[in-house]
Amino acid sequence: MTMGDEGVVLELERKRYFDATAETFGGGGGDAIGGRLSQGSPPIPDYLRDTYYWAYLSPLGVALLDHPIVVWTILWGNYPRLRDAAFAELEAGQKVLQPACVYGNFSPQLARHLGPQGTLEVFDVAPIQVASCERKIRDIPQARIRLADSTRPGTEVFDAVCCFFLLHELPDKYKRRAVNALLGRVPPGGKVVFVDYHRPHPAHPLKPVTGFVFRHLEPFAFGMWDQEIADLADNVGDFEWSKETLFGGLFQKVVARRRGAA
Repeated sequence: MTMGDEGVVLELERKRYFDATAETFGGGGGDAIGGRLSQGSPPIPDYLRDTYYWAYLSPLGVALLDHPIVVWTILWGNYPRLRDAAFAELEAGQKVLQPACVYGNFSPQLARHLGPQGTLEVFDVAPIQVASCERKIRDIPQARIRLADSTRPGTEVFDAVCCFFLLHELPDKYKRRAVNALLGRVPPGGKVVFVDYHRPHPAHPLKPVTGFVFRHLEPFAFGMWDQEIADLADNVGDFEWSKETLFGGLFQKVVARRRGAA
C-alpha cells in the first residue's frame, strides 16, 4: 500500500466514523451516564476531527493506543509518578470531575482512589471515548461517564477537578476556555489539579525528541512550553496557585485552590 493509498483509507474510515456517529447519536451524540445515550450531545470540535482523528476518534487508533503500556511509554515511564502526584491532591470520599478520558487505566484507578463513598464523573466530547471508558468503569459504582465538552462542563459543582494531560491537546483558545470552565466548577476550598507537559530544562536529553513529536503529532502542545497555566485564568486572583515540575521539567503539576472557607 502506498502513502497515497493510506490517505484514502484513512479518509474513508473518517467518513464511516462520522456517518455512524451521526446516525447513532442524532447528529453528534448525546449525554451519557453509565453508557446510556440521549439526544443533544456537543459537536466534535474541528481541531479534534482534523488533528487527532487518528488517535482519539479512529476505532483502529483507540484499539491500538488505549493500553497502559502505551501510556507508560508515551510518558517515558513516568505514568505512575504523575498519576500519584495527581492522586495526592485528592481525598477518599470526594466528588471529583475528570474532564476528558485518559487512555490506560487512569479512570478506574482514580475511582478506586476516591473509594466507595466518593464520586468520579468523567466526560469526553467523543462518543467512541465515552464508550471505551464506560467499559473500564462499568463495574465501579462510584464512577460514571457522560458526553460533554471541556469548555462547557455544565453547572455542577465538585470538590475537585483532575485534568490529566488534556490541555496540551487543545488549541490555545480552547486551553483558556477549558481552564476557566474547570476553575468555575469548584467551590471555595475546592481545587483544580492540572498535570501536563512543561518546558524541560534546556539540557534535557529528551527535549529534542519531545519537540519532534510535538511538531508532527501534537501541534498544540508547544503552548504548554510557552505559557503558564495560571496565566490562562481570567480570575487568577480568586485562587491560590502552586506548581511542581517533574522529570527534569518535562512535566508539571499545577494546583489551583479557590480562596475562601472550605
